[in-house]
Amino acid sequence: MELAALQARAVEISKLYDRHNTSAGRTEWTTGDLALGFAGDEGDLAKLVMAVDGRREIDDARSRLGHELADCLWSVLVLADRYHIDLAAEFARMTDELDTKLR
Repeated sequence: MELAALQARAVEISKLYDRHNTSAGRTEWTTGDLALGFAGDEGDLAKLVMAVDGRREIDDARSRLGHELADCLWSVLVLADRYHIDLAAEFARMTDELDTKLR
């Protein structure tokens, strides 16, 4: 799946979350809420990486790693959409800068 399709799917799911939250009497998630959720997912990812690398004990860590990476990607894609960031262009610019710096 290409980045644009991934982002469209992530945004679609974020809208479903918003509907779910409002129907449950909660507010829609702000960008700050998304960033905090991402920080939690990053922490979960770090623990799973440690477990896969033999530094922690977590059941099924290897099988859960892909899901957690996808959770983190979802947050990045939704935040980029909310802030109107062309993630593909920014990624290309960033990697070009790194390539130039490291050569």
